[in-house]
Amino acid sequence: MSEIDQRRRTLSARLAELKIDAFLVSSSANLRYLTGYTGSNGLLLLTADDAHFFTDPRYAISAAREVSCTVHVETKALIAGATALIARKRIKKIGFESAALTFDAYTKMKDTLTLGAALHPIGAVVEDQRTVKSASEQELIRRSVMLNSAAFERTMRRVKPGLSEMDIAAELDYQMRRLGAEKPAFETIVAVGERSALPHSQPTSRRLGENELLLIDMGASREGYASDMTRVAHTGKVPKRIRDLYYAVLEAQLASIDAVKAGATTRSVDAAGRNVLKRHGLDKAFVHSTGHGLGLEIHEPPRIARGGIARKDMTELQAGMAITIEPGAYIEGLGGIRIEDTVLVTVNGCEVLTPTPKQLLEI
Repeated sequence: MSEIDQRRRTLSARLAELKIDAFLVSSSANLRYLTGYTGSNGLLLLTADDAHFFTDPRYAISAAREVSCTVHVETKALIAGATALIARKRIKKIGFESAALTFDAYTKMKDTLTLGAALHPIGAVVEDQRTVKSASEQELIRRSVMLNSAAFERTMRRVKPGLSEMDIAAELDYQMRRLGAEKPAFETIVAVGERSALPHSQPTSRRLGENELLLIDMGASREGYASDMTRVAHTGKVPKRIRDLYYAVLEAQLASIDAVKAGATTRSVDAAGRNVLKRHGLDKAFVHSTGHGLGLEIHEPPRIARGGIARKDMTELQAGMAITIEPGAYIEGLGGIRIEDTVLVTVNGCEVLTPTPKQLLEI
């Protein structure tokens, strides 16, 4: 039995616990996880005994090669094909991904189900199963991380004052592709000077000048799996204020990495870095979470963040989780620093997968 077949079997074994007779999967990442399908139009109907995959004629050949369960090639809407099979099999309780199925598809399905059949919204069941990565998934993430770092290294050899944020982002994306990435894992972030204080700024025509910060946040998607890394550089001699800011963030990042291990809560990992920044008077300059899981998607559970009143019981890390550690500090008018690595949780700590050095680069 293949790893993908075992994933479906594991999920099928939970249907009784979820109080459903079948589960309709529509999320593209979950479809790839459960079937290996890489196309853009598919549905999976999973029961306790079998699995049925639906796609359209454009993907008939690829689905036949990639998918190991029964494949149905539909000339009509996929949801209609799934509904017809549900009727033939007399399935009554159909779970669906409440975060993925469109309202239009839900309505059409609800209106065409046979008498006695009903749809039941199901939360992030597959996403939770995906949280702990298998040995093969860990290797795919490692390969993605290495590609991403190589693309960064190649690009930085070409970076110089006068290039725009869009120029640098285009070079990063090009180098990722040259090295074998399917695509960037997300829209590459390149921020120059005072714009580096915008945590998720989009590349613009703003050009890199002398004596300026350069923040790069990039990730590659390789064989479906994402990587994520942020590094900071500076043109010319680094001013003391920027250097102090950088090393405060680096201290925070290292503290959070030291806190990562199986059994640690996501809140404790977040607090380790956040407390460092607080000692430096930068707690209010840290405006986002410390990290997130990644895998088939760039943002997956768990979220490495502080808990609130509604989130008292934070997630415990498990060996095999792949997460980012990325504290930052952002000061309007000056700029921002973020340092990010992809790490793998282990029983006694973590393995930092990102090989790129973390010193403040001088260009």
